[in-house]
Amino acid sequence: MTALSVNLNKIALIRNSRDTRNPDIPRHAQICIDAGADGITVHPRPDQRHIRVQDCHDLAAMLTVEFNMEGNPMTGPRQSGRRGVSDYPGFMALVKEIRPAQCTLVPDGDNQLTSDHGFDLKRDGDIVAPLVQELQALGIRTSLFMDPDPEQIRLAAQTGTDRIELYTESYARAFANDGDVEAVLQRFIKAAEVAADAGLGLNAGHDLDLHNLPLFTRVPNLLEVSIGHALTVDALSMGLSRAVAAYQRALGKTVPDAAA
Repeated sequence: MTALSVNLNKIALIRNSRDTRNPDIPRHAQICIDAGADGITVHPRPDQRHIRVQDCHDLAAMLTVEFNMEGNPMTGPRQSGRRGVSDYPGFMALVKEIRPAQCTLVPDGDNQLTSDHGFDLKRDGDIVAPLVQELQALGIRTSLFMDPDPEQIRLAAQTGTDRIELYTESYARAFANDGDVEAVLQRFIKAAEVAADAGLGLNAGHDLDLHNLPLFTRVPNLLEVSIGHALTVDALSMGLSRAVAAYQRALGKTVPDAAA
C-alpha cells in the first residue's frame, strides 16, 4: 500500500519561533514512527527557516524508517549568521553527508513561500541528469518533483531518476474550491500511467489532507505520499499520534486509533 512519509518542516518552524529546542525534532519524529509513519521527510532550505542542518544529522542518527530529504540541488553554501545555527553547506553537500534513503530534487527558489512547480526538463534536463546519477552512485534513491505533464514525465525518465513526485496542489485546490475534481484527478491518473509506462516509481505531495486524500488513492501505482502542513494542523486538535493514524486510514489502511 501507499507509504506515508511525515514532513516535519512545520514542527521545526514552531520551534524556530523561539530560541529553544522545543518542539524537539527527533522526539516528534519518534512519535510519528510509533504511531505508524512509514517515513520521515524534511526540506532543509538555505535560510533554514524551519528544518536546519543539525536537524538532518540528528534525524539520520535515530530514524528507523525511511528518510527522505527534499531540496533544490542547485543551492550552494550559505552562512547562517545566527547564534547556534550551523552554516548551510549546500543541498547536494548536505545530502552527501547524510546519505538518506531517498532524495527528492525540487526546483524551488529562495524567495518561494513553498514549492509551487515541478521541473522544466526541456530547459534543465541536462543539468538534472548528472545530479541524479551522482546521488544514485551513493546508493540514494532519487525522485524529481514534477507537474502532472506527460511530456515532462517522459523527460524525467530520460534523466535516469528512480521516481517522480507529482505536485498535487492543483488537485487540492480543485477539491477545496468545488472545482472539476474528477477532471483534475484524471490528469493525475494519466500522469501516473505515463510514469508507469516509463518505468518510474510514483510519489505525490503538496496540500494533501484528510479530506482529499481518500479520493486521490485512485491514482494507480502510488508508492508514497509526503504530508506535512495539513497533518501538523490536524495534530493541533487531534494530537500528533492520532493525526498520523488518521492519515494512514485515509490511505485505506486498517490501523487502530493512537493515543493523543
